[in-house]
Amino acid sequence: MSPRRERTRDDKVVAALTAAQLYYMQDKTMEVIARELDTSRSSVSRLLSYAREVGLVDIRINSPFERVGMLEQTIHGRFRVSAHVVPMPESVTEVERLERVALTAGRLLGQFVESTMIVGVAWGSTISAVSRELGHKETHDTVVVQLNGAGNTLTSGVEYSSDILQRFGRAFGAQVQQFPVPAFFDDPATREAMWRERSTRRVLDLQAKMDVAVFSLGSPTAEVPSRVYVGGYLSRDDYRSLGDDHAIGDVATVFFRADGSWRDIRVNARATGPGLDRLRRVPRRFCVVAGAQKLPPLRAAIASGLITDVVLDEGLARQLTEPV
Repeated sequence: MSPRRERTRDDKVVAALTAAQLYYMQDKTMEVIARELDTSRSSVSRLLSYAREVGLVDIRINSPFERVGMLEQTIHGRFRVSAHVVPMPESVTEVERLERVALTAGRLLGQFVESTMIVGVAWGSTISAVSRELGHKETHDTVVVQLNGAGNTLTSGVEYSSDILQRFGRAFGAQVQQFPVPAFFDDPATREAMWRERSTRRVLDLQAKMDVAVFSLGSPTAEVPSRVYVGGYLSRDDYRSLGDDHAIGDVATVFFRADGSWRDIRVNARATGPGLDRLRRVPRRFCVVAGAQKLPPLRAAIASGLITDVVLDEGLARQLTEPV
C-alpha cells in the first residue's frame, strides 16, 4: 500500500472516529458534526456507517425483557418462587413504581383465579392499587374472603376494606365475604373469645379453605407507606413492642422477623390476620411488592416459605438476587 493511500485511510479512520464520538457520545446532530468537520451531512452519514463497518462503533441493544427473564430465572432457581419482574428505569418515582407493579399484578391474577375457588385478600396500599387494575374474568361459585380485620380506634375500616374486596368480587363475578373485626384487639383474650363465635368461625373456616391468597408485605420504612403503619392501627407502645421483638414487616397484620419467626411477637397475639403456618398451607400465595425498602421483609417471607408467586419491580428483583 502506498504512503499516500495509507495516509488517506488513516485520515478517514480519524474522521470516522471523530464523527462517531460526536454522534454517539456527545449526542451531536449530523448537521452539527458536518459543520465541525467542514463537510456535508451525507459525508457524516457515510463516516458513521464506516465506523460501524470497521468496528470503531459497537452498537448493542439491551432489551429490558432479556434482563427481566434472567432475573426471573435466577429467582426461581435460587428461591423456588415464580417471579414476575416488571421492567422499569431507576428514575421512576416510588408511586409510579408501585402503580406499574400493581398494573402487572392485576392483569396476572386472572390466570390464577378459577371457578369454585376461595380467594383470600389482604387490604393495604399495594393491594388497593392492584384491585383497581384487575381485568374481568367471569367465574362461578367463587368466594373472595377478607384475610384480616380493618377497624381501629379512628374508623371501622369497613369502607376501605370493602372497596378493595368489592373490586375483586366484580372482577371475577365472585361472592364477597367481609371480616368485620378490628385489625388488632386490645386484649388477646378478647380475640380468643371472638374466635369462638359462630359468625366469626364461618369466616375463619373460609380462610382455612383458601386456594389463593393475595397480599403484600408491610414495611415501616417504605416510601409509599404501608397502611397498617400510618392508618392509626398501632400505638406508640405497639411500635416499642415491635422494635423490642425485632419485627421487620407483616403479612395481613401478622408480624415477622428477619429469620421468619413470628409466634412470640407480642402484637401478634392481638392480630386478626391468619397465622403464618396457616398461610403456608394455601396452595398459591400471590405476593405483590415494590420498592427497595421492601427487600428485608421480602427476603424473610421467601426464606420462610410464605410466597409461591411474587410480582416485583426490576430494581427490587436485582437487589434480591445480590449476595447478602
